[in-house]
Amino acid sequence: MASFYRHQRKQLGILVDGGKPAGGKWSYDPENRRPLPPDMSVPPLPSLAEHPALAPAKRRVEVEFAENPVSMDGFFYPITHADAERWLEDFLSHRLAMFGAYEDAMRENGPFLFHSLLSPLLNTGLLVPAAVVDATLAFAEDHEVPLNSLEGFIRQIIGWREFMRAVYLLRGEEERTRNFWGHQRPMPGACYAGTTGMDPFDRVVRRVREHAYAHHIERLMVIGNFMNLVGIHPDAIYRWFMELFIDAYDWVMVPNVYGMSLYADGGLITTKPSISGSHSLMKMGDFSAGEWCDVWDALFWRFIDVHRSVFAANPRMRVLLANLDRMDSDTLEQHRAVAGAFLADLFEDALPGGERP
Repeated sequence: MASFYRHQRKQLGILVDGGKPAGGKWSYDPENRRPLPPDMSVPPLPSLAEHPALAPAKRRVEVEFAENPVSMDGFFYPITHADAERWLEDFLSHRLAMFGAYEDAMRENGPFLFHSLLSPLLNTGLLVPAAVVDATLAFAEDHEVPLNSLEGFIRQIIGWREFMRAVYLLRGEEERTRNFWGHQRPMPGACYAGTTGMDPFDRVVRRVREHAYAHHIERLMVIGNFMNLVGIHPDAIYRWFMELFIDAYDWVMVPNVYGMSLYADGGLITTKPSISGSHSLMKMGDFSAGEWCDVWDALFWRFIDVHRSVFAANPRMRVLLANLDRMDSDTLEQHRAVAGAFLADLFEDALPGGERP
């Protein structure tokens, strides 16, 4: 993606000066991983007047999709172009400046933080990417916007979004038919209900059921991470995302789920799987330590143990295998026992094919 993004910047003439990147770097991603300070306030989302078409649409969903697990009560998204433009203007005015530094952060009482929530508006055509980019650059000319925030947001639009679209068009069939890890487990009901006992995962799932949304790190490092560690079939995970997210379209979810989240494509998009233990989650979010940490870490080390040949062949992941091999046998056996007991309990209510109970 890095080379594609550089090409996009040069081709479109965005944040470049004489073919060189503004500020001297093409990406400021390493600066955009700060945890959110506990006392930092987050601006609210804009309040929009309810459109007359919304109430009958809600009733139709409740009747025709009665088993839909996401609540319609708190629907707050724009459904007109005019409201979508107001939404964008509010993001630029109140959240863009802090977006970069805290785009990877997670907070219990902050489901949206400084994110734009523009993906459903872009995916439905209420906004078009070029207009969003133009408005953002124009705003930055007249206001103080940190370069790491400006570049980070622009990268999401002209970089990742367009790159994923290209992957879908050129390699989509390959993406959606790969199962690199060989995972076969069905989707447990607890993953729909948010009752797995894994606090970070359950917190995000409860939010998704309420808002049909989670930001990119919650999708990648909480949902995708956990579902990969427990060995759910990628098709069942794809279906879960398609059912629950407001910005779910086939072209979006195929590369993001099979490739980005799960590494089920074997590295077509990324160079390593996005898995982690509990420590990384606690660094990014305000999760409290608890029993879930022991279970999550057991699943993590079990995953590396089961797939040790993959990790041995990946230069970016060998250090994890080295850490595993330095682990004493009693600790490893304890991890295996804890992970095994959790998996047996988690999949007790799973139904064939991943159907929701």
